Amino acid sequence: MSENQRSQVITQGVQRSPNRAMLRAVGFADSDFTKPIVGVASAHSTITPCNMGIAPLANRAEAGIRSAGGMPQVFGTITVSDGISMGTEGMKYSLVSRDVIADSIETACNAQSMDGVLAIGGCDKNMPGAMIAIARMNIPAVFIYGGTIKPGHLENEDLTVVSAFEAVGQYSAGKIDEVRLMSVERNACPGAGSCGGMFTANTMSSAFEAMGMSPIYSSTMASEDPEKAENTELAGKLLVEAIRNQLLPRQIITRQSIENAISVIMAVGGSTNAVLHFLAIAHAAGVPLAIDDFETIRARVPVLCDLKPSGRYVATDLHRAGGIPQVMKMLLAHDLLHGDCMTISGQTVAEVLRDIPAEPAADQDVIRPWDNPMYTSGHLAILKGNLATEGAVAKISGVKNPKITGPARVFESEEACLAAILANTINPGDVLVIRYEGPKGGPGMREMLAPTSAIIGAGLGDSVGLITDGRFSGGTYGMVVGHVAPEAYVGGTIALIQPGDSITIDAPARLLQLNVSEQELARRRSAWQPPAPRYTRGVLAKYATLVSSSSLGAVTDLHVNP
Repeated sequence: MSENQRSQVITQGVQRSPNRAMLRAVGFADSDFTKPIVGVASAHSTITPCNMGIAPLANRAEAGIRSAGGMPQVFGTITVSDGISMGTEGMKYSLVSRDVIADSIETACNAQSMDGVLAIGGCDKNMPGAMIAIARMNIPAVFIYGGTIKPGHLENEDLTVVSAFEAVGQYSAGKIDEVRLMSVERNACPGAGSCGGMFTANTMSSAFEAMGMSPIYSSTMASEDPEKAENTELAGKLLVEAIRNQLLPRQIITRQSIENAISVIMAVGGSTNAVLHFLAIAHAAGVPLAIDDFETIRARVPVLCDLKPSGRYVATDLHRAGGIPQVMKMLLAHDLLHGDCMTISGQTVAEVLRDIPAEPAADQDVIRPWDNPMYTSGHLAILKGNLATEGAVAKISGVKNPKITGPARVFESEEACLAAILANTINPGDVLVIRYEGPKGGPGMREMLAPTSAIIGAGLGDSVGLITDGRFSGGTYGMVVGHVAPEAYVGGTIALIQPGDSITIDAPARLLQLNVSEQELARRRSAWQPPAPRYTRGVLAKYATLVSSSSLGAVTDLHVNP
């Protein structure tokens, strides 16, 4: 060894010494410095039932990592409760939080040179946020769902949080009294866990299991059941094994595995938000994916599950009926799944599903037999036309009238639209337009669960259309179209609609059309001026500056990674 080489070794040893000293303070012994350091990204929070059960799961993850020979290091990330902030200005922070969460996990893991990360999330945005970070960093990782809530009960009826929103519309329409309204509110959410229907949280957990980034059966377990904690400990062990084998997320998150995830989303009747989130996840992983790819998959995949919001059952019912593995096996048996995709277990999808029957059990009707699906093709349709040249997303399951042409009722915010619905001033045949709620214009692309639930509660779900450049909750259903792009704030056609204009929503034809001449649209466009930004400082202002179109996933690093 030369003098120069010896000097470098001594210098490196000095640099390592204080680092090791700090690790000793958090519990490292001499033998632990050769073990992989494994982050446990915990989204625990008592601000929402979705995440209030996560701390015990983080403890079990730690136990699994330690027993497998890793050194767990727990750190936190934020969460926003969509259900609590819904219909308020605070909802503008929901989608923003997805990217804050992704950035925070990436920052913690890369700053501390972690060898792998186990992320635990339970609410709508910490789930895709965690997966975006995992795809970006490409260090061994596993995602664990915090678990679904069990259904509430009232007079032999299963309730979810959406039941409470719909009850408001029923009360305003005079269909129920205040006693019933308060009974629904008091019984809708009985404990810990994410919203119980196939809303956004359960959609994303199901998709992550299908994609191979979560253990088998984990996506439909109830938060409060012992099997959820046991599965989390198992995930810690799987992750340490993945670190040893250097099984990396981008070996699992591929074009084929994302197609598997989208196929399962269609089969279970999942949330419109999945379109936005998987475009962002694919971007983070460097996987080519376009909004039109959802339409291609929709056309070939049937809806197999009878799940809320438009169906009868909740996620715990799906779990008892065979869960996501049963749905996946049916798709695999009909060549609608890529069986050779790798999973976090180190097995391929086909190997994981080997012992699962190709048809669901006959003593249940949550998962329909292949020859008797809920719908013969998927429910998330991509609509285009002069109102959405980049595309828009419609959930067409449970819709009795998939076509509507009617006069526009134009609202410049969600609150204004909700007030009109609750005042009973909306007429059958109207097409409601909520604009300047897009990623830049909101900013933050609020979900419109309050007005859409009020429409359903008022009995107008089959006769009124609604379009917006904002989003919808996974609990939304009806003739509603969101993610309209380009959004109003950047001069999309939705900004040019005038009250009384004729609008056509035609789901079978995949059409969203403003029935106004091109000459008139050109005249309106020349007179249009962008509004002043609603926020000029802080995180919402930064987000509005950076965020891309919803048709690209509303990502905030597009200019960095084109």
